[in-house]
Amino acid sequence: MNLKSILARPFANYIYNKIKKGMDTAVLDQENILKQLLKDAGHTQFGNDHGFNDIQTYEQFKQQVPIRDYEALKPYINKVKEGQENILWKGKPIYFAKTSGTTSGIKYIPISKDSIDNHINSARNAILCYIAETGNAAFTGGKMIFLSGSPVLERTGGIPTGRLSGIVNHHIPKYLRTNQLPSYETNCIEDWETKLDKIVEETIHRDMTLISGIPPWMQMYFDRLTQLSGKKIKDLYPNFQVMVYGGVNFDPYKAKLFDSIGKQIDSIETFPASEGFFAFQDSQTAEGLLLNTNSGIFFEFVPAGEIFNENPTRLSLRDVKVGENYALIISNNAGLWAYNIGDTVKFVSTAPHRLVVTGRTKHFISAFGEHVIGEEVEYALMKVAEQQGVKIVEFTVAPMVQQGKGQSYHEWFIEFENQPVDMEAFREQVDNNLRGKNVYYDDLIAGNILQRLQITQVRRNGFIDYMKSIGKLGGQNKLPRLSNDRKVADALQPYLLA
Repeated sequence: MNLKSILARPFANYIYNKIKKGMDTAVLDQENILKQLLKDAGHTQFGNDHGFNDIQTYEQFKQQVPIRDYEALKPYINKVKEGQENILWKGKPIYFAKTSGTTSGIKYIPISKDSIDNHINSARNAILCYIAETGNAAFTGGKMIFLSGSPVLERTGGIPTGRLSGIVNHHIPKYLRTNQLPSYETNCIEDWETKLDKIVEETIHRDMTLISGIPPWMQMYFDRLTQLSGKKIKDLYPNFQVMVYGGVNFDPYKAKLFDSIGKQIDSIETFPASEGFFAFQDSQTAEGLLLNTNSGIFFEFVPAGEIFNENPTRLSLRDVKVGENYALIISNNAGLWAYNIGDTVKFVSTAPHRLVVTGRTKHFISAFGEHVIGEEVEYALMKVAEQQGVKIVEFTVAPMVQQGKGQSYHEWFIEFENQPVDMEAFREQVDNNLRGKNVYYDDLIAGNILQRLQITQVRRNGFIDYMKSIGKLGGQNKLPRLSNDRKVADALQPYLLA
């Protein structure tokens, strides 16, 4: 066993024990974090505008600080971008994480000296929890892919600015630098396909033991490796032991990824975003991701159906319930206040507080009042796919609105790795699964308001070619599972199976 593996175990146990203690104090920790955030930002412009120094309770916080999205916070962000200090948080941010929004264009998310540890230590803690629980530290001696956006940073108002993953690349601990692939030079490549080719070139003959990335990227990487080597990933990398992923639900990609690898391996799910690292998988046996309750972020939860209401219900961690779908709202030590990040979550446990990500607040179908969400369509499709041995490459769903009762339907665009033996039976079972998950959809089908869903097949690599055509191939870019209009559906027309 190498020295890193030997040293990793006691450190992992130390961190793991601290995290376990935090499970019991999560609600109190959250209340203390809110108090500290208000105190630290009391003399900022935002704090003065919202009377932070007068707020004593969570109820007062809700009254004085409304929920905001990026557009509503933008006047304050713009002042920070101009170089002004003490606007949203004390001093200036040390970085802007640059990300693209569907309605706001490019977003500039502040990262402060106080908040950077949340981004760095949370990913580390996820891996350390895995080591402590399983006792497996051997992978720490091999090569690991920490795929990132370009670490080359520009400046905005004097503040270093770039993709979050590129920023984080600058903070990888020295003891992991010798394990890290791809090289800095390769990570600086902007064109995704050129970058992927270079990553393959640098890693195909190395002893890869951990690979991290979003599942669609890992699948592209595995496909390219197999095309060049003619081997399953397990034969190419016999010591490959751990996958770390986040950003999208793993289930739709799971069967094809493990088929590409050639065996089951351990995986660790994470829930990072430019706004913060919210949760991570702390156990290989328990369902869900452990909420990061003591890392500079105060969480609020709004019943998902109320998120666009003028005065939605706002709950702290103390009042959440298992099985409810919530929009996630955060306030953090970088200066985001009651900020709607656009994700929805559902608690699977409150002792400890573990959750699953169920979708996006703006990614749903409710063209007919059904409000179908990402979790429901993923369940409906993947359950029958697993039962019938069908592998799904990628999919998205959109409404088809047509005149006349019973003429409209949900259109599912699916790229199959292997097609169902009986497509009609497959379609009917997916529809039945969705009806079982969503009572409103079931009522619309039963009442002949909607037809049963239709499946439109996307040709091989069709989704990859579509994402390439809109300049969003690779990196952290994700295909929306659901749309409430036909924009994605119409753009997919050139990529359908003839």
